[in-house]
Amino acid sequence: MVVKVYGSIQAVCPQRVLACLLEKDVEFEVVHVDLESGEHKKPDFLLHHQPFGQVPAIQDGDFKLFESRAIIRYYAAKYADKGPNLLGTTLEERALVDQWLEVEAHNYNDLTFNIVFQLVILPRLGGTTDLGLVDICEQKLNKVLDVYEQRLSKSKYLAGENFTLADLTHLPATRNLMNEANKAYLVRDRKHLSAWWDNISARPAWKQLMKLAY
Repeated sequence: MVVKVYGSIQAVCPQRVLACLLEKDVEFEVVHVDLESGEHKKPDFLLHHQPFGQVPAIQDGDFKLFESRAIIRYYAAKYADKGPNLLGTTLEERALVDQWLEVEAHNYNDLTFNIVFQLVILPRLGGTTDLGLVDICEQKLNKVLDVYEQRLSKSKYLAGENFTLADLTHLPATRNLMNEANKAYLVRDRKHLSAWWDNISARPAWKQLMKLAY
């Protein structure tokens, strides 16, 4: 059964799902949703795919699911015996994976999104960048990344010695922060964070996704 992923292949949250599917070697089809025209806010999409007007949403046979982190947890569990173990092998490792998924969602994602939105997306839409907001977000993100650096000085990956969803969930936003918003120094100025990024961004699944997207 081919998984249908509704969204844009260049958007952060759909990329999170696609990276997971590629890691698990699950066949998928991207059903493009035009975000610039607001297709994700139209009644048909709200009714049939995502009632909050966001992407991605998936359809796997008769099963539908939205929210990217819920989706990657689902596929990591559904295909636990296929590809790399992305959930952790012990109760403690699973808890650490969940912990860092929460950190990414609540401490990392909004800051990186606002920086990229202000510096990259808003100008494309004809808006004016709020440099003050960018500076505030960058100051806050620096403190968050100091915590990451400390953690990664003690373990190869965020949840331990193996690549998991805790790391995967950071791939799309970090790529945009470094490459699109030209804020690579936030990562590169931190030895362990930089090595972690080089490691996870060199994974074959992520490289494959980048070829598909760009």
